[in-house]
Amino acid sequence: MAAPRVTPVTHVVFDVDGVLIDTEHLYTDIIQGIVGKYGKTFTMDIKVKQMGRKEPEAAKVVIESLDLPLTVDQYLQMSHEQQEKLFPSVELLPGAECLVKHLHKNGVPIATATGSHTQSFELKTSGHKDLFSLFHHCVLSGDDPECKHGKPAPDCFLLAAQRFPDNPDPSKVLVFEDAPNGVEAAHAAGMQCVWIPHKGINKETHRHLATLVLESLEDFRPEMFGLPSYDS
Repeated sequence: MAAPRVTPVTHVVFDVDGVLIDTEHLYTDIIQGIVGKYGKTFTMDIKVKQMGRKEPEAAKVVIESLDLPLTVDQYLQMSHEQQEKLFPSVELLPGAECLVKHLHKNGVPIATATGSHTQSFELKTSGHKDLFSLFHHCVLSGDDPECKHGKPAPDCFLLAAQRFPDNPDPSKVLVFEDAPNGVEAAHAAGMQCVWIPHKGINKETHRHLATLVLESLEDFRPEMFGLPSYDS
């Protein structure tokens, strides 16, 4: 199946973890630290299944996949304790600051849509408040009452579009994602998607759903989608 055709867009929505900020390796370390206590290994196959989902759903995937003797609440408490230590110092990924500032400067409406809940999002972005203040809004599907289902359902991306003042047609919205679940969600929402696969993920599994597959945000050229070029 061929990838979706590139057409001009007017609005941009970013996933956060693994696209704008370098948290995915921290999540891996945190989860392995938890499951390792029970002699288990957090594999890439499990990571792919839980990436992008609402936090309780992601926790359930890990618990059930590894048959852990933990409730979701117990697992999340252990995870949150480590997040509070590690997340405030998280760094931006290459190309993130440049692209976000460029789009904002040129009047392109931008938003984020993530599976995170408010507390986690604030921890992760606390060192980059100036950059995240440039977004028109942030959809935090982890605890947003209007977001009924996490990725791979399209809810968070559709909400992100609806919350722009002009409520653009989904076909005019470009999504940036790193997780296969997120690519599925963008496709289900009827949006084009630039996929920047997390290291270790098989690029062939979801290539047909992504409009464009890149190694880094640094490789993105806005003019491909009818957006202002870096030279403008």
